[in-house]
Amino acid sequence: MKNLLTILLCAVCLPALTACHDIEEFADNPQGNFEQLWTILDEHYCFFEQKDVDWDEVHARYAPQVSGHMTEEELFGVCERMLDELRDGHTNLSAPFNVSYYREWWSLYPQNYDKRLVEQYYLNFNFRTVGGITYAMLPENVGYMHYSSFSYGIGEGNLDMVLGYLATASGLIIDVRDNGGGSITNVETLVSRFITERTLAGSICHKDGPGHRDFSKPYDFYFEPAAAGRICWGKPVVVLCNRSTFSAANNFVSIMKYVPGVTIVGATTGGGSGMPFSSELPNGWGVRFSASPVRDPEGHLTEFGVEPSEGCAVDLDPVKALEGHDTMLDFAISKVLENC
Repeated sequence: MKNLLTILLCAVCLPALTACHDIEEFADNPQGNFEQLWTILDEHYCFFEQKDVDWDEVHARYAPQVSGHMTEEELFGVCERMLDELRDGHTNLSAPFNVSYYREWWSLYPQNYDKRLVEQYYLNFNFRTVGGITYAMLPENVGYMHYSSFSYGIGEGNLDMVLGYLATASGLIIDVRDNGGGSITNVETLVSRFITERTLAGSICHKDGPGHRDFSKPYDFYFEPAAAGRICWGKPVVVLCNRSTFSAANNFVSIMKYVPGVTIVGATTGGGSGMPFSSELPNGWGVRFSASPVRDPEGHLTEFGVEPSEGCAVDLDPVKALEGHDTMLDFAISKVLENC
């Protein structure tokens, strides 16, 4: 844990510390705030090359739209549209009256999750909830847990209760559909129950200069198995995901994909692999964006999502859903039973 936290802290802090060049001061007016925003992204954003974004060309298109007489809301609109060019769900501009958010990373895809469908037809409204985790035993003797957000802390004792309750199951489904991310610490806590030795979880690097290709060497980070005495899981596991599995949840899927006995089922996740970095404009608006790319255990960048295991891509059939069937969950149950 200490090793991971140290790496992530360095990745977040160093972009602000390692750029050895003159820092230009911008005026608190529409042009100054726009130029400050563009420059912050120009020097610290980490996926220009992967997104095939010509940031200079973006500046040439949007800068003429800024004038000294525009309102704050008009300026916000121009800045918001400029940031949307990055196609990044981790990029937000925050003003007292609005927060920008790129929605097309998920809105152009099927939702592939219906909470009511699962709770009514599969759990019969008979389930337990603790620490953001809904869990129950399915009729097929398959354990089921839905973790709604990695923002919810997972107590070690709570995980013991969940896994102990499901201990007699033939296998386990971890449903992270619509999990938009949260804390990497919670990812580590959960993964630790499914590994038996120190495990490479991925690598991270940080910007070490203002250029678009100025990055440090990648630093590996590892997860440790749960402490002695904790309940761990050694039976088949299926991780169920959709396009709205994002950020830390995306990271969870990317790690679990390489854990023995785990199958990834569903749709390609939403990505969001860059560790976020925050800054501020002269007018006090905040900006948050991806600054430190994180790769999976095999060195693959997962910014564009993690694909299901081979032969395990499946969507939610809306017609079958009207009849009480979650085709994704049905497939996940069949994979658990197949692997028992």
